[in-house]
Amino acid sequence: MSNYVLNTWYPLTWSRNVGHALTAHQILEQQVVLYRTEGGKVIAMEDACPHRLLPLSMGKLRGDAIECGYHGMTYDCSGKCVRVPGQDLIPSSAFVRTYPIHENMGLVWIWMGDPAMADPGKVFDLPQYHDPRWSAVEGDALEIKANYLNLADNLCDPAHVSFVHLSTLGNAASEDVPVHSEQQDGKVVTWRWVIDAPPIPLFAKHGHFKGNVDRWHYYYYHAPSIAVIDFGSAETGTGAPEGRRDNCIQIFACHFITPVDQDTCIDHWLHVKNFQADAQVNAELSADFRVAFSEDKTILEAIQRNERRLPSRRTVKIAIDAGSQRMRRLVERMREAEAPTA
Repeated sequence: MSNYVLNTWYPLTWSRNVGHALTAHQILEQQVVLYRTEGGKVIAMEDACPHRLLPLSMGKLRGDAIECGYHGMTYDCSGKCVRVPGQDLIPSSAFVRTYPIHENMGLVWIWMGDPAMADPGKVFDLPQYHDPRWSAVEGDALEIKANYLNLADNLCDPAHVSFVHLSTLGNAASEDVPVHSEQQDGKVVTWRWVIDAPPIPLFAKHGHFKGNVDRWHYYYYHAPSIAVIDFGSAETGTGAPEGRRDNCIQIFACHFITPVDQDTCIDHWLHVKNFQADAQVNAELSADFRVAFSEDKTILEAIQRNERRLPSRRTVKIAIDAGSQRMRRLVERMREAEAPTA
């Protein structure tokens, strides 16, 4: 796991998918078994019985304990072995590693590093998600056959929407608009404003604008695996660039990334918007996002294939890459800070 930041909270799966049953997950190239106790608490353990290393996810729950499917050794919620069929003596080494877990924003978050450092107060939170004046809609868990940092590049890059997402999130009006970026505390912010231009298709459909708009895109990348895109539009000339956004459409597109291994990641996405909508409108919005993120998936998987095919090829850097370069340096510094000293 040396290629990953360990002492941080990662999204693992949607809370809605975790019940009183064993499910197997992979994160940072490690196997984890997950379940919810009868009291509702989520438990995460290494998915391997210490006897013969059979995945515990192939066993069964006995109350809130896991019974291994090979020889029936049973482990409680703390990972301690509490039963060895056929003998009273339980080996002192018969325990399974457990991982700190916290639930927020509809997701199960896991800490893969030093458990003593796992502060639940540091789990990412978006205040608007809980604000009754806003509405949140959970999306999907999109598997992408690409390294999670390649997805991070995409999520630090407002420029690509002008070419990749013309049916949903972009239009040609923004092709030559400069992109700005800066590093803040623990995150990279990339942004641009498109002034006095036609609304993008998503906002033309749901914003009911009668003319041109002033449009913003702010990409907030919280290293190493969280991106929140604040984008919206207001009638042009009404003061949105100066902060007057009382009559606008605004959406936070949230991406919570699970690094599975070096070639695979999972994008858990949801959207939070500043207006209430019925089930049909929410479904239409999710469908549009699904189209856009599928387009990203196609692009990123093609890049990953070429990176494997051309491992020594040096890529050309241009101005719009500044945000993603800042992001990668930030992640690398986090990894270096965890590296053991000689």
